[in-house]
Amino acid sequence: MAAAALAANVMRSVLTTLGIVIGVAAVIAMIALGNGAQASVKNRIATLGTTILQIDAVHVRQGGVQQNVTKKMTMEDARSIEERAPHIVGVEPQQDKQLQVVWGDHNTSVSIVGVTPNFLQVRHFAVALGSWFESADDLGRARVAVLGAGVPELLGVRNPGALIGDLVRIGGVQFKVIGTLEAKGTGTGFGNQDDQVYVPFGTGRFRLFKTDRVDDIFALASSEADLPAAMSEIEVAMRRAHRIPEGAPDDFRIRNQADLLETLSEATQVFTTLLAGIAAVSLLVGGIGIMNIMLVSVTERTREIGIRKALGATRRDILFQFLAEALALCLLGGVIGIVAGVGGAEVMRQSFGWSTAIGASSIALAFLFAAAVGIVFGVWPARRASTLDPIEALRYE
Repeated sequence: MAAAALAANVMRSVLTTLGIVIGVAAVIAMIALGNGAQASVKNRIATLGTTILQIDAVHVRQGGVQQNVTKKMTMEDARSIEERAPHIVGVEPQQDKQLQVVWGDHNTSVSIVGVTPNFLQVRHFAVALGSWFESADDLGRARVAVLGAGVPELLGVRNPGALIGDLVRIGGVQFKVIGTLEAKGTGTGFGNQDDQVYVPFGTGRFRLFKTDRVDDIFALASSEADLPAAMSEIEVAMRRAHRIPEGAPDDFRIRNQADLLETLSEATQVFTTLLAGIAAVSLLVGGIGIMNIMLVSVTERTREIGIRKALGATRRDILFQFLAEALALCLLGGVIGIVAGVGGAEVMRQSFGWSTAIGASSIALAFLFAAAVGIVFGVWPARRASTLDPIEALRYE
């Protein structure tokens, strides 16, 4: 009987269901977008390595006043960490500077990074073409360079292999390209690592940067479980190397990728919840629309209700009939909304390149919420219909 009543007013039923369809589709699509962003953040940090620690110098605040850093980081700091941090399996100091790279009639301004030969091990990079430089290149200050995955394109080269063995000018100094790296992407806290050129540390220090100052020190912990111990060992080693008295603030900071991963995951989770909450508002609006239509339906069918009661229908029969109609509208809208939401998430992924992740939990949540809306907003009209006096209902015109 509920199905027959809805079929009697097809257009009105379709328009009423549309609010639920839009609400369910929006909830699924927004949760998929949020989950995709969260997964993207996790994957990106995972590629950087959750056991990597970054140490760099900071300005010291004393009494609310920022003081200039008097102790810069040097190679002595890196050696101190190697000697005093047993939970660290690799230390990689580096210097960097924005310089002009010229190849033929093309040029681009990118970050030139001086790194040690163990850079690939510590930072989890891999060579795509050619080779990486060796310790002899570092000690001999060889003018060789390895290009990040995005640099060839910046120089107008579609085939990175064409640059292997060729010469480029970096900051006016000629270098031989010996390799290119695999794409790494934009790293959290490290900028776009694909748009960088890597040279041996000794070469960069004496031929390009001409300073003994180290910009960053990267340390690779033996495991995630050893991170707290490794950070404590680094702190002790750095404070001793910088001769920082007890109670004085550090003039350096240690950044932990695992902590950053947890913080960003929490932030994206809040973002996902916010998107789902905003989308859920449309479900509430759809529920109000259903309640409105059902109240109109009760008014229109007052005489029918009176006849059914006169023939022996109980209050429970009338209640369940109108509740079934409201629930049917919501469940039908939920099914269509699920299809639309999944399709919308797929369109966002393919057309805009956004990361989306559709989970069974989000589909179940949206569907159950749609059913709950049907029950909650259908109770009042159904109860109103069930409490009608049959004599008064039969007199209704």
